[in-house]
Amino acid sequence: QVQLVESGGGLVQAGGSLRLSCAASFSMVSFSTYTLSWFRQAPGKEREFVAAFSWNGGSTGYADSVKGRFTISRDNAKSSVYLQMNSLKPEDTAVYYCAAKFRGAVYGTTYDYWGQGTQVTVSS
Repeated sequence: QVQLVESGGGLVQAGGSLRLSCAASFSMVSFSTYTLSWFRQAPGKEREFVAAFSWNGGSTGYADSVKGRFTISRDNAKSSVYLQMNSLKPEDTAVYYCAAKFRGAVYGTTYDYWGQGTQVTVSS
């Protein structure tokens, strides 16, 4: 019943930027009670945590591999979460997924809802 839809992926050269979006079928009030996160999975690799924005207090968290390059943000009025990716590297190539967890922790390991993913490819 709850849908998360990612967009904004594509092909970019190393050093370039992309901005991913995830739109959720929550009301703006309900959306504000969910922690929103981004994960990614490269071919042959395990899914890994990228970034999260807490439901309460405005806390954010990032994987060490993306700190200083990626920025997560959210717009509760639009029920959307974003991932601004700068200084992209070939190792950032992966399918990126957004996820939502009701009153979840920033570094929580379980989520209630997942999107279908958007492909990001970074060329050398």
